[in-house]
Amino acid sequence: MNLKLRLTVMNFLQYYIWGAWLLTIGTWWFHTQHWSGTSFGAIFSTMGIASLFMPSLAGIVADKWINAERLYGLFQIAGAVVLFAIPTVHSPDTMFWVMLLNMCFYMPTISLSIAVAYNALKQQDMDVVTVYPPIRVWGTVGFIAATWTVSLLGFESSATQFHVAAGASLLLGLYAFTLPKCPPKLDATHSRTLTDRLGLTSFVLFKNRNMAVFFIFAMLLGAALQLTNAYGDTFLKDFSKVPAYQHLLTVKYSAIIISISQFSETAFILTIPFFLKRFGIKAVMTMSMLAWVLRFGLFAFGNPDGGLWMIVLSCLIYGMAFDFFNISGSLFVEGQADPKIRASAQGLFMLMTNGIGAVLGSLIAGWMIDHFFTNHSCNDTLLICKDWRGIWLTFATYSLIMAALFVPLFKHRHERKATTEVAPTH
Repeated sequence: MNLKLRLTVMNFLQYYIWGAWLLTIGTWWFHTQHWSGTSFGAIFSTMGIASLFMPSLAGIVADKWINAERLYGLFQIAGAVVLFAIPTVHSPDTMFWVMLLNMCFYMPTISLSIAVAYNALKQQDMDVVTVYPPIRVWGTVGFIAATWTVSLLGFESSATQFHVAAGASLLLGLYAFTLPKCPPKLDATHSRTLTDRLGLTSFVLFKNRNMAVFFIFAMLLGAALQLTNAYGDTFLKDFSKVPAYQHLLTVKYSAIIISISQFSETAFILTIPFFLKRFGIKAVMTMSMLAWVLRFGLFAFGNPDGGLWMIVLSCLIYGMAFDFFNISGSLFVEGQADPKIRASAQGLFMLMTNGIGAVLGSLIAGWMIDHFFTNHSCNDTLLICKDWRGIWLTFATYSLIMAALFVPLFKHRHERKATTEVAPTH
């Protein structure tokens, strides 16, 4: 099978797993289980908690002991087992621990899939910056396909969505063992320094001022990454409590509306090589932050009827907001890391974004929404009890502050022929 096709299948299934439940778990949580927003924030923080240590540990193991594609397969199979068990959970407290276990298996597979793909492409002497984005775009197609499957089959409010994800995870786990070999590059028995032995070599990237600033802002931006995934579908479903909106297809199939965001991703992923080569990582990251401002701001003033255009436009902007940070960032890190620590470096990027950033973002957002933007005296089965406009405007303000700070602090000098290289600091 053609290498690009093999990696395309991997990416499709990788994000199909996530798309089967990520956008719709809020609907199941609030509208079926009727659990609290604070506990929901804790559930979404499991992605971040797992990313605090699992991608880095997986990167160390893949760099030193086990082929990355084999480790990738083992994690996917283990994740499938946990996903099958989720529908048997009937307590938010228990659900936290089960979901944390699931995330401990899933989150490192994101960086491992990147390491496997980059390694395979480089072995074939292909330009990663040019070739990888069109392959990665099929991950977004997989995400969309899963979201539509769950929505059209009526699983948005059902725990069956986790069974759909489990089936895809099991299939990918088995398929992973057929992927191109990605053997360890570090010699675990002859590492000379304590840093080498502990697998912390990738942290040497922090010695470069620009890389340190990059990782700090990656953490801060990571706090915003999952907010619309966590609350977007719930936001639209809440309009079902308003008689004027409750029969609209926009509300009935809210997950499909939100999935326009993933269609946008497929377009913007393909533009990444052009924008990176022409404008450089600093401009691309700044565009991402400003796109997040618009993403949240348009949600604040949109509604499923006359304001539907704002919600749709917000979803279209999401592609730039997410891809220009997440995928461009991984390419930037790849360009800076020694090939011997490629998996560890991607794990470090995951640690800062989906780890520390996501934990802080999920927990603080869940607490903030519960304490400042929720009317606990109203009946949440009949009325909209959350101040969604206030919620989205707060997120938009946060993103704007980040952009204003990033521009003067990140002193990268772009050279068109060295897209992913950091200029030396003085």
